[in-house]
Amino acid sequence: MVLLALVSAGGLLLDDRVLVGAPIWAKPFKFSVSFVAYALTLAWMLSLLPGARARRVGWWAGTVLAAASAVEMVLITGQVVRGRQSHFNAGTAFDAAVFQLMGMTVVVLWLAALVIAVLLLRARILDRATAWAVRLSSLIALAGAAVGFLMVRPTPEQLAQNDPPVTGAHSVGVPDGGPGIPLLGWSTTGGDLRIGHFFGMHALQLVPLLLLLLAALAPRFARLADDRVRLRLTLVASGAYAGTFVLVTWQALRGQPLLSPDALTLAAAGALAVLTAAATALALRTPHLPVSADRQELAA
Repeated sequence: MVLLALVSAGGLLLDDRVLVGAPIWAKPFKFSVSFVAYALTLAWMLSLLPGARARRVGWWAGTVLAAASAVEMVLITGQVVRGRQSHFNAGTAFDAAVFQLMGMTVVVLWLAALVIAVLLLRARILDRATAWAVRLSSLIALAGAAVGFLMVRPTPEQLAQNDPPVTGAHSVGVPDGGPGIPLLGWSTTGGDLRIGHFFGMHALQLVPLLLLLLAALAPRFARLADDRVRLRLTLVASGAYAGTFVLVTWQALRGQPLLSPDALTLAAAGALAVLTAAATALALRTPHLPVSADRQELAA
């Protein structure tokens, strides 16, 4: 994936072709970079598994996931070389077969990630905050990956056609390839399911990174030195992240651009922010020890 990211970056610089409103090498570049982060994080999580049996099952699941990812990227890059759209393309029998094979690899990839998530849920990791950061982030990432299945549904315009050349879309309410946010390409005129897909999948990195940040700040802030406080903050952050993932996905399904929220979306975001702030304040409260425990601590 690192090598493919470099090749795709070269393609962005040297190949001026545009496909569906974006540079033709943008998709393999973004996918390969995303897979680098995804694979490295899962490799670290698999290293936390205790027991030979769990490690063996995790090794096989990780190998299947890596192989499925590689097949997916070969298909995407092959279509780029041909100058053809990879996703949702049913223009010819060959293009349709490529997209169907991509769909099969995505299902295999998701099932392998599900096996890893189950292993992490059952694993007894000594640090409770780390255990729950790993478990919850893997579940949110699974939900984020599942948003991809919503994209393959035909749009109302496609259903009205006989043998449409394209089946499915990233955007909701507007055609793919319209105005988008720079670099990311997310639609600025309609909903975009890639937002929830991206945000959900990268919980796998961001939630554990927050825990690492809390651990790094612990020597400076006494409350963060308490593992119970770090656990509660991890749970709050995971809940807020999951809530934001649901919010942006719901917003996209309503055909609403990310940067143009309506009153209902703003109200939901405000409620989520208030709940998160209140939960964070409660999580930072240091529990008082019983009198007997205080005496034992003083004696020690």
